[in-house]
Amino acid sequence: MATSDVAGLLVECRDEPGVLYRLTEAIFRHGANITYVAGGARREAVAELQLEVSGAPDTARLIGDLEAVDGVTKVAVVPTFQMIYGKRVIVIGGGAQVGMVAQGAISEADRHNIRGERISVDTIPLVGEEQLADAVRAVARLHRARALVLAGALMGGDISTAVREIREAGILVLCTSMAGSVPDAADVVVSDPVEAGVMAVMLIADTAKFSIEHVRGKRF
Repeated sequence: MATSDVAGLLVECRDEPGVLYRLTEAIFRHGANITYVAGGARREAVAELQLEVSGAPDTARLIGDLEAVDGVTKVAVVPTFQMIYGKRVIVIGGGAQVGMVAQGAISEADRHNIRGERISVDTIPLVGEEQLADAVRAVARLHRARALVLAGALMGGDISTAVREIREAGILVLCTSMAGSVPDAADVVVSDPVEAGVMAVMLIADTAKFSIEHVRGKRF
């Protein structure tokens, strides 16, 4: 494996304290870096961990050393989440409008994924300023999240503050035309919720010749 590659490793191990520490120590000895870790299935005293590791000069040796770690029962090579699910578009807001945004995003993602892109769409209908602001801030912590679409009739206050925060973290934010201050905080405002989903996908797709610099600050 070239040092720039990322290997996906599914580790089956005993569900007990210290196993993760010993795994990371073994990876460190190979001069590799853990780029992502997630908990998987659990059954009785057995747990699964998916690790995504970069910089290992010899993946086979790394796997052998991980299999020798006390508490580990099996290590398998699996595709990374980037390879399977790719970039993520997150859609948050009122249920009916969220559904329409998702329709547009999924249709557009299908067009690009057929051409080799990988884009997935996640949605959650929510109401309430505090709940929405918390969800918006969490987008910046989501693995592979690239764009957020806020769909609703009225959003402002702390939600707008959260939008500005995640934009600084590199997340593109689109919103539907609505009352409140969120439209002033977002990158792009799109009146048609279906088109908002389509545009979100186009903005993050490598297979689309469309840049945020062409539309930032505009309303459609």
